[in-house]
Amino acid sequence: MDMKKTNEINLLYNFYHTLLTSKQDKYMNLYYVEDFSLGEIAEQLHVSRQAVLDNIHRSVSSLERFEKELNLIDKTQEIDDIANELSNLVSNKYSNDKELLALVTRISKINEM
Repeated sequence: MDMKKTNEINLLYNFYHTLLTSKQDKYMNLYYVEDFSLGEIAEQLHVSRQAVLDNIHRSVSSLERFEKELNLIDKTQEIDDIANELSNLVSNKYSNDKELLALVTRISKINEM
């Protein structure tokens, strides 16, 4: 699997892992976060390597479906882009307005949580 696809799956996992079953979450965490091989996961969970691979594929499909339906990643990126534009505008035109600066700071921190 190429690095771009791995990064996409990691991003999906970060957003939606709580929507996975505990079993799916365990497999995905071991494979994508802990960087275990399929064989290592199979050995640790006492299942076949094929069972691990099948579960990971189903889990990735679920994550992709969640994003297609909820679109949170795109929305989050849009909020970040708008917050950056707003921050630049306020800094350049309204730098003396402490209340406005505080609000922009709050908006910018929303996606950091």
